[in-house]
Amino acid sequence: MNQFDRTFGALGHFRLLKLRGPAHESNHNTPMKQFAWTVALAALTLTSTGLAQRQGSPKNERETYVLEVGNEMVTLADFKHVYGKNNRDSVYTIEALDDYMELFVNFKLKVLEAEALGMDTAAAFKKELAGYRTQLARPYLVDGDLLDALVDEAFERKGMEVRASHMLISVDANASPADTLNAWNRIQALRTRVMNGEDFETVARSKGGSEDPSVTSNGGDLGWFTAFQMVYPFENAAFNTAEGEVSDIVRTRFGYHILKVNGKRKARGEVQVAHIMVRMPKDAPQDQVANAEGRIMEVKRMLMSGESFESMAMKYSEDPSTANKGGMLPWFGTGKMVEAFEDAAFAMDEPGDITGPVRTDYGFHILKLIDKKTLPTLEESRRELSKKVRRDSRADITKTSFVNKLKQEYGTTVSSRRLEALKVAAAKIDSLFYPGHPLEGVRRSELPRTLFSVAGKDYSVQDFVTWVNGSKVRDLNRPAAMMVAQEVDRYAEEALLAYEDTQLEAKHDDFRLLMEEYHDGILLFELTDQKVWSRAVKDSAGLADYHSRNLDAFMWPARLDAGIHTCEDAKIAKKVRKELRKTGDVEGLRRELIAERPLALRNETGKFVEGDNAFADRAFAALRDGSLVADKNGLVILETTEGGDQIILVHIKKDMAPTPKSLDECRGAAIAAYQDHLEKEWILELQRKYRHKINREALYSLVRE
Repeated sequence: MNQFDRTFGALGHFRLLKLRGPAHESNHNTPMKQFAWTVALAALTLTSTGLAQRQGSPKNERETYVLEVGNEMVTLADFKHVYGKNNRDSVYTIEALDDYMELFVNFKLKVLEAEALGMDTAAAFKKELAGYRTQLARPYLVDGDLLDALVDEAFERKGMEVRASHMLISVDANASPADTLNAWNRIQALRTRVMNGEDFETVARSKGGSEDPSVTSNGGDLGWFTAFQMVYPFENAAFNTAEGEVSDIVRTRFGYHILKVNGKRKARGEVQVAHIMVRMPKDAPQDQVANAEGRIMEVKRMLMSGESFESMAMKYSEDPSTANKGGMLPWFGTGKMVEAFEDAAFAMDEPGDITGPVRTDYGFHILKLIDKKTLPTLEESRRELSKKVRRDSRADITKTSFVNKLKQEYGTTVSSRRLEALKVAAAKIDSLFYPGHPLEGVRRSELPRTLFSVAGKDYSVQDFVTWVNGSKVRDLNRPAAMMVAQEVDRYAEEALLAYEDTQLEAKHDDFRLLMEEYHDGILLFELTDQKVWSRAVKDSAGLADYHSRNLDAFMWPARLDAGIHTCEDAKIAKKVRKELRKTGDVEGLRRELIAERPLALRNETGKFVEGDNAFADRAFAALRDGSLVADKNGLVILETTEGGDQIILVHIKKDMAPTPKSLDECRGAAIAAYQDHLEKEWILELQRKYRHKINREALYSLVRE
């Protein structure tokens, strides 16, 4: 375990108080960056689950102080929060609160010392902390309630699969009103034909029909799919349209669509299979089909006669990406493979089942079921679904909803007069959105006028011009008026989110406390490294002195310097005894025997502590009860068996009394103990240096809750 894991093993910085830094020099130079990301990822995980728990503490807890350290006052509510994070399943007792408060005070004293040394004013520290804050703020700058609702919706939809056909009339998302209207009229005409009784596929394939290029091969049929496999507006239309019905017109970034829902069924989960494939083009002539079918049937015959599927895949499969893996494919669900292949895979019931041949556009396949798994529960899948929602276009919905709420909260509206003036100016020139070009066409008197306000701060027309000239504007082919309106909205959104970001600590106690954890944790890490961890590793003289003054803490227990010789039979045991009397070493004998009888003699030598080896333990017991003594040749040998013909001889060279370990023999443990010693001395020094006062009455009020 390295020092970063010790410090932030589970988000709570306070766990540091119970742990040590590195006890080995190899851990000492781990980069701070690694620590940073360890903290950030763990914190982001916990933060996302904490957003649903933003209820404030009771007023008296927020106004009652439980601890005073230097000039810092810690409220009962804040202490309760930290205690709860690190003692989730513990009940409040006076003993537990006292123990934890002792650790908490020591922690706060260390942070106070770091601040006194100015470590919190260092540019590197500020930059590091700001980087973490940017990451941690993100979950707070979306509509959390809507995010939860979208996760619940996604879970419900993942339990179902839909089969639909569609028609598409392409139109760019930023097309002109005239082009947009033309596309809408065309898709409306196609929908009218279907609603009047014409066949959906026939209309899709007809002249002026669907502009989806795949319509020529599939007639608009998209097969089976589930949540996250289509763009969100399309997915909504599919899941909200009844089976057998045609949807209303739906707009996506690709254009306008209508859908016909052909079927709905319960989701099948995921499956993993291996396959053997014989390639064959979709439009292969009959003789080629017959040849391929003959080869796959021969493979099937050999499989049925007992040949290994894996070995047959390696020899005969013509899928180069899986043949060398025994045909193994990754897990997949609906919509990932061609339909015939999927249906065959999900039709198998028990791992080891084999089915096929199955024909697809790629050739013939034989499948073997490796495993199946059903859909996870909501709680099991919530974290993964939340990630998908945040990466999906659904995230734009939560962000837009949040911005709209901020507009209401702060009374932010864009001046229609100023916006129109900007549109007029943009229509006259083509340089508005290029850096360095002034906004011509707007009267100078308009430039300082307020375009919109956020929480009392005015943003002028000139502010917008400066911002838009310095930002990256995409899709410059949009109509000028549209560009102006969209970029003003983007500027207002950015201003609202920037202001809201500054209010997070005041609005959300959990975020404020999380930032305090990061602030204090990084300072504590740096200072503890200087005072304890690195010092213990680098201070060789201090370490040697500590070791010499605490030899009793680094003792070898009683040991046996012994050789344990496992002999194949009594004859080999006799030869071993003879060799021990003669030379004291039987390794030469083992080498002589190994060529013809590899297991005739096995030797294990070393210094054995009780518990290391069962045969050595028998020798320990025999020495203690006096039943094991030296023979006439001065050898101390215990003879024992494990049943059968084998004989085990335990040759005791020396019965070793407990002795101190040298520093080299216990360096890791000595460094760890020296770190503890340095930390205790440091804490005593800090307790003398900084005043601190505990409000025990407030602290113990938690026991009475």
